[in-house]
Amino acid sequence: MAAPNSPEDKPGEAHEKRVHGAFDDLEARLGDRADADAKGALSQVREAAARRDAEAARQGLAVVRARHGWLWEEMSRHPRVASLIDELALWGF
Repeated sequence: MAAPNSPEDKPGEAHEKRVHGAFDDLEARLGDRADADAKGALSQVREAAARRDAEAARQGLAVVRARHGWLWEEMSRHPRVASLIDELALWGF
């Protein structure tokens, strides 16, 4: 198996690993505070970001902001997730 971000990784795979790693870390920090609805909203954003689907990510983030303001704040404070959100902005978000 190739090391993370090694030349053997396909560019899309390295991005997906980075996205999933960042969101996994965020979920671990959230612990029991996130109910099923919040986890579902977070999962939608994670999958859209992994696919580099700016429109789906935008919609998912809108749901998070509207229904789970506290989760939006947690996402904004998490350095790796916040960096991914910044990348979404560069994709035309």
